[in-house]
Amino acid sequence: MTSGPASSPITDELLVGALELERTDRGVLPHRLPAWARAQCFGGQAEGAQLAMAEAQPAGVRLALRTAATTVELDVVRTRKLYRGVPPRPDGVYDLLIDGKLAAQATATGGDAIHIDMSTGESHVERGPAATLTFTDLPAGEKDVELWLPHNEQAELVDLRADAPVAPVPRTGRRVWLHHGSSISQGSNAASASATWPAVAAASADVDLLNLGYSGAMMLDPFVARIFRDTPADALSLEIGINIVNGDTMRTRTFTPAVHGFLDTIREGHPTTPLSVVSPLYCPIHEDTPGPGTFDVEALREGRIRFTATGDPAEAKAGRLTLTVIRDALRRIVEQRSTHDPNLFYVDGLDLYGPADHDELPLPDALHPDDESHRRIGQRFAQRAFTA
Repeated sequence: MTSGPASSPITDELLVGALELERTDRGVLPHRLPAWARAQCFGGQAEGAQLAMAEAQPAGVRLALRTAATTVELDVVRTRKLYRGVPPRPDGVYDLLIDGKLAAQATATGGDAIHIDMSTGESHVERGPAATLTFTDLPAGEKDVELWLPHNEQAELVDLRADAPVAPVPRTGRRVWLHHGSSISQGSNAASASATWPAVAAASADVDLLNLGYSGAMMLDPFVARIFRDTPADALSLEIGINIVNGDTMRTRTFTPAVHGFLDTIREGHPTTPLSVVSPLYCPIHEDTPGPGTFDVEALREGRIRFTATGDPAEAKAGRLTLTVIRDALRRIVEQRSTHDPNLFYVDGLDLYGPADHDELPLPDALHPDDESHRRIGQRFAQRAFTA
């Protein structure tokens, strides 16, 4: 027999998909980068602000409970970034799955807002109250309940309550998939947390996802390579390229050695673990045009978010990177290394989302796939990376 909801401590054992939990004055903040790595990137400098925001958005992080509860409640403080003159992103969606099937969804209200003026760089924080998410009428009897936190919104967990005891879902025997990529891997434009392409792929392949997709910040950072090296996993993958192009952060001369060094570090800890290198998905604005990428000003005037490339295609001959150049480089790197590394695989991003897919399901903001495309990409990746 169940009783009224009672608090349960939010522990590392209940929270899956985070690398570290920060205890705050209000609750628990999941991180997808440990403190030592955050210190190496951020260091109080503006250059780390994008990664600081992205890693604290809990893409792939979920509460995993084994319980007979019919009511589950979560108090949460969300944090949103609001840019002056830019339409706000959709509210983050919390997905509740029962025995692997989506059963309910909710969004949080209130919370904190960081208001940013991109023209001046000034910002201020507006603090707000916690929200309570309530999920009722869950099926009776013991079951596995997963509450996926939003992929696009920071979530500080204040209190977890249920009307029956909760225990961690045993992870013994489940394969772990560790993935790193860009905002596309974090889930931009997916409808909800369990609908991002990595989440779809993990469900299709029946593996535990650890998603280190960071919006705007897949830059082959050495500290991420060391995290991969030292984190137990049964399958590894890297989605490489789009951020390096739209950030205009490397040239041909530096890109190839950086990829080799990243892979070398990973192989120090995972010498034989299957490792997939995923080249960029199709993105017309950057196929043959270097970055940097930026907001389309005309679209912003119309209240829409859309991106554009500002580089000169002619400069690709001088070493500026485009998606076409990066695909060729990654293919050569994998072919070269696979002669002595038979568990290294190349996945062509155009096989996951190519020109024909774009004709049918165009990128709504010229950069990120829509919800249906995320499902398609996830299913295709699972088939290519896990079936074989």
